[in-house]
Order: sequence, then C-alpha cells, then structure tokens
Amino acid sequence: DSHPARPAARPAARRPWRPIPPAIHRQPLTRGSRAGTWLRRTVLAIAALIPLTLLLTMASVYWGAHNDQARKVDAIVVLGAAQYNGLPSPVLEARLAHALALWDEGLAPRIVVTGGKMPGDAYTEAETEANYLIEHGVPAAAIIYENAGRDTWQSMQGVAAVLKGTGVHSLLLVSDGFHLTRTKLMARQLGFAAYGSPAPDSPIRPWSGDEFSYVIRETGGILAFLPTFIFG
Repeated sequence: DSHPARPAARPAARRPWRPIPPAIHRQPLTRGSRAGTWLRRTVLAIAALIPLTLLLTMASVYWGAHNDQARKVDAIVVLGAAQYNGLPSPVLEARLAHALALWDEGLAPRIVVTGGKMPGDAYTEAETEANYLIEHGVPAAAIIYENAGRDTWQSMQGVAAVLKGTGVHSLLLVSDGFHLTRTKLMARQLGFAAYGSPAPDSPIRPWSGDEFSYVIRETGGILAFLPTFIFG
C-alpha cells in the first residue's frame, strides 16, 4: 500500500533583526564620587537621627514626669519657682507641699531650698521656701540654702557648693514632673546619685497642653545640656 504524501514543511518564520547593544562598562568610582556618596549617606543618616533623638528625649521627659522615684536619700532638694514678696506661687507651693510630705515620711534628714531673686524682690525663692517649711514644722537647722541660682543649672551648681563636705551623696529632687529629667542629668553631672519625685498637686496638670509645652521646652534644654553632660 502506498503511504499518503506528507505535506511539505513550512519554512521557519524569521525573527526581525535587532541590533545587539554594545556592552556597558561601568566606570570605577573616582575619589570625588566616593566622597559624594559618603556625604549623601551621612546626611541621610543625620536626617533620620534628628527626629529619632527628639522623640526619645521627649519620651524620657514624659517618663520622668510620671514616675515617682521617692526613696531614702541624704537630702531632699526643692527646685525654685516664682514667689511674690515671700509668698510662694501655686506652682512653688505644690512643690513645697510635696517636699514636706516626703520629709514627714522620713526620707531625708535635710532639705535644700534653691533659687535666687529678681531685681526688686524682697525675698529669694530659697528664703520663701524655707519660711514655708519652717511654718509647717521643719526645723530651721535641717534647711540648707542655695540662694543665688537664676536658672536650673546655676541652682544645681549652687547645691553642689553648699553641700560640699557635708557627706551628702544622694538627692531626691522635687519639682514639676517635666522638669525632673534635665535636673537629674545636672545633678549626676555634679557627682550625685539623683532621683526625682514630681509634685502631684501642681496646677500644671499631667498630660495637659500646658505640660506638653513645657515638655517641648525641656526637650530643647536637655539637648542643649548634653554636650556638658557628655564632655564635662
């Protein structure tokens, strides 16, 4: 039997011709291009670190504001605030009332009162604080005066000066909560073991808008103080 004839094979379709692009040879990085790459990476790293540093610092301020570290120490330190002709402002009175409660608990044998005065004032902040404490039963002999500080750093340096040679090594700092993280850094820079106890009845209420504005200010204050804290 004869086999049926196979159909003739179709010629393969020819693909359109495309030119092959020449090989690309990467040029080696020059010293200038390496420096540019390093600079860009450094700038990006710094740009990422700035907001992270701000957030971490703000978090530390809030942590200090809302964590009471009250314990037995060598001295309680009251940070000054406004006073009016010998009468403490509501903020200062809240700090003093809290320091008095800590004293009544027997947490320290001494209280250091701090703060100088503005031109024209009849009393220093420290004198106003001492008068309040004495009126509420603290013996005058238990009160140590830092009478000259015009800001927190000056006051803490003054505290170190008046406590020199007294055997005081640990401090319990009393202030508004937002103020404590920076103040503890300063006290530690001066060689003290420092703890913070926020005044619970301050008119600057926790988690309020007022507190937030002070937290922002304290964040800037801490960042400005860090070179002193790190390098001395």
